[in-house]
Amino acid sequence: MFESLSQRLKDALKAFTSRGQLNEKSIAEGLRAVRTALLEADVNFKVARDFIKRVQERAVGQEVIKSVTPGQQVVKIVYDELIQLMGVADSTIPTNQERPTVIMLCGLQGHGKTTTCGKLAALLRKQGRRPLLVAADLQRPAAVDQLEQVGEELGIPVFADRKASPPRACKKALRHAEKEGFDTVILDTAGRLHIDHAMMAEVREIADRVKPDQILLVCNAQTGQDAVNSAAEFNSQLEFDGVILTMLDGDARGGAALSVKAVTGKPIKFAGVGEKLDALEPFHPERMADRILGMGDVRTLVEKAQETIDQEQAAQFQKKLKDVSFNLEDFLAQLEQVRKMGPVKQLLGMIPGIGNLGPMDDVDEKDFDQIQAIIRSMTKQERTKPDLIDASRRRRIAAGSGAEASDVNALLKQFRQMKKMMKQMRRRGRGLLGFGGM
Repeated sequence: MFESLSQRLKDALKAFTSRGQLNEKSIAEGLRAVRTALLEADVNFKVARDFIKRVQERAVGQEVIKSVTPGQQVVKIVYDELIQLMGVADSTIPTNQERPTVIMLCGLQGHGKTTTCGKLAALLRKQGRRPLLVAADLQRPAAVDQLEQVGEELGIPVFADRKASPPRACKKALRHAEKEGFDTVILDTAGRLHIDHAMMAEVREIADRVKPDQILLVCNAQTGQDAVNSAAEFNSQLEFDGVILTMLDGDARGGAALSVKAVTGKPIKFAGVGEKLDALEPFHPERMADRILGMGDVRTLVEKAQETIDQEQAAQFQKKLKDVSFNLEDFLAQLEQVRKMGPVKQLLGMIPGIGNLGPMDDVDEKDFDQIQAIIRSMTKQERTKPDLIDASRRRRIAAGSGAEASDVNALLKQFRQMKKMMKQMRRRGRGLLGFGGM
């Protein structure tokens, strides 16, 4: 996420942190590099210009130039302005006390709107709500089929009336939700390849009929300025309440995330961070700023861990880590737990300092698939006592996992080295992975 922007900004900010003293000229020179980094990340030209202007006005103050660490002060100003640029965190969905809460999702075709309806329903269900998905894109039969498939996968009901007009279908869905006890209704409206009169007339009529409590625009983060421009045009014709950015996990540039709030005045409420139907997160500007500047995102990492990792199993593994008594059976169990949290590359990006080691393009999920396959091909005895694995066992394990014998050798070697390193750390009293002192 934002790898390209993050690397360019870190390179640009070195102009400040590598100098002992700063003056107005050196600040201006450094900010030109920051401006270039923003523009190359597809940030809106006016947004980038105003951003640099605000940073420069704050950075040339005497309290910065004359401070002990002026470079770090400028980085802090850039950090604060990045947060300001993306807006205040606001992922709240209001609750209608008189009827089911109605959320209308709209946007262009191909931006992931239907899948996002399912993701939002899953997120709200986790918060204790009882959602109903409504097919309001009735021009494309495939859109109704797709929503029904998403609903079936999640176990969330879908209302679809293929014979009614979209506005009438939404009105009928609201009555159905009231009758059946659903407290939240999510409308999947029709999209087009571009904003046109027919699409806008339809979503306006739906909005007039059902009076949604929230209108959310779904934008593909990877389309950069195209997403921002369509959001601005959409907002000029039907005012919406917030934005959901899809495919943010694959967005190396970050232009849409940094521009959409400034251009539309509407907050980014949620972010799609993967293909799975649980990969929708509340958008936190301060956490995004942390990631952009290579500071990691420990809070999100901890939240993911609390949601997905078996706490009793984790405690047992911590004890084995401390005693250096863990084996490949334990390692496999923990690897499976961690991968439930999301793609490993994404998780590494949340660890402070990892981003400063360089791009993580070499991190490949397939490598972890192979590790799991190799360990699963071992017998329980081999997992608990890896020293039993001789040449013939290696060949059998390799054949069973679709790997080479050399891959099995490499895994065993790395595992032995890891245990050796941890034993050395234990002898030196340095603790293990933050668990020292337990």
